Amino acid sequence: MNDLFATDAARQAQPLAARLRPTSLDEYVGQQHLVGDGKPFRQALERGQLHSMILWGPPGTGKTTLALILAQAVDAAFITLSAVLSGVKDIRAAVEQAQVRLGQGRRTVLFVDEVHRFNKAQQDAFLPHVEEGTITFIGATTENPSFELNNALLSRARVYRLRSLTADDLHGLLSRALADPTLKGMELDGDARQLLLNYADGDARRLLNMLEVAADLADGESPVIDAALMREVLRDAVRRFDKGGDLFYDQISALHKSVRGSDPDAALYWFARMLDGGCDPLYIARRVVRMASEEVANADPRALTLCLQAWDVQERLGSPEGELAIAQAIAYLAVAPKSNAVYKAYNQARALVREHPTDEVPLHLRNAPTQLMKDEGFGAEYHYAHDFPDAFVAGENYFPPSLSGTRLYEPVNRGLEIKVAEKLARLRELNQQSDWQRYGDES
Repeated sequence: MNDLFATDAARQAQPLAARLRPTSLDEYVGQQHLVGDGKPFRQALERGQLHSMILWGPPGTGKTTLALILAQAVDAAFITLSAVLSGVKDIRAAVEQAQVRLGQGRRTVLFVDEVHRFNKAQQDAFLPHVEEGTITFIGATTENPSFELNNALLSRARVYRLRSLTADDLHGLLSRALADPTLKGMELDGDARQLLLNYADGDARRLLNMLEVAADLADGESPVIDAALMREVLRDAVRRFDKGGDLFYDQISALHKSVRGSDPDAALYWFARMLDGGCDPLYIARRVVRMASEEVANADPRALTLCLQAWDVQERLGSPEGELAIAQAIAYLAVAPKSNAVYKAYNQARALVREHPTDEVPLHLRNAPTQLMKDEGFGAEYHYAHDFPDAFVAGENYFPPSLSGTRLYEPVNRGLEIKVAEKLARLRELNQQSDWQRYGDES
């Protein structure tokens, strides 16, 4: 169990981020779409109508702080559990404490940090106690709740999306931090301030932690932290990049959509952002190969070859040389003609297989390596395409009889697929003009 807020003496020994933790919504930085004047969240809190919720947002956006403020506003006890360290036993112990308090007329807020790390059984352990009102459950997560939390828990808790702090939010927080007495009048010059704000990347905790490090390293005779010192402090730091988390998938999504939208500039920007955040270039190389097939495909078949070569260069040379080859592939994909015809046709083929999973291979398409198989009609009346003009047997059917005539691949009118479409149209017309078609039942 945690106290809501530490005593003054204890606060002096805490890190700067903890010392500056706001104690009310008026002091709270950011998330005005939730806590601003007149917003339903604030109105409900002012009426004391606290409810179970999931706070979903990037690191350093104030999820824990908001939970603390909410508990204090309704004079509720605050119990915090970490999903990394706690199990069902800890949950039960917390609930027992809450039951005792409820008998004394006081509510309990049970806050679970990184709730997405709880398994289904652990998440289910909350449910009856949330429904009974024994606890008010607040979970914090950096991951998409719809993917990481079970439906039963989601149906009993409202999800609130927290956003990365804006530049104005961070400016205000930085000014407030510099006024903290423990920094003893320390100042930042303009360049150092901008370096720190850029590094923070919307994360208040990162901002305050690096400011405190810089203040500790600053020359005691000078009250100003300059750009040179700030660069030294940030030299080995990396930007916020949660490998495997929401931010990871948001950025790869932005890269993919920039390629799809034929914007090489934005695509290269997101590529650089991911590298700057510590993403493995080989992961990006694999995704770029996928983009070549999904977004370009036969509109420019060279794209797939180039992307495979870029992947190979990265494996052979490593960074940073290999990253330039990946950048070349990304730029090529972005400006190449686009076609998702193969992607759509493949997905339609998979759906067709789900609908017709057991249709037999037509007899004329089966191999007949033995006399018995030949006697059974395997391979009978098969027409060897290379014996016909243009290696095409007009009217031949290669589907199971029930699916004959099905069309999946429809080339687009871009790039090489213009020629592909013309050839397919000619072949399909020959099929229609053929005086025989093998479309019947071969049973």
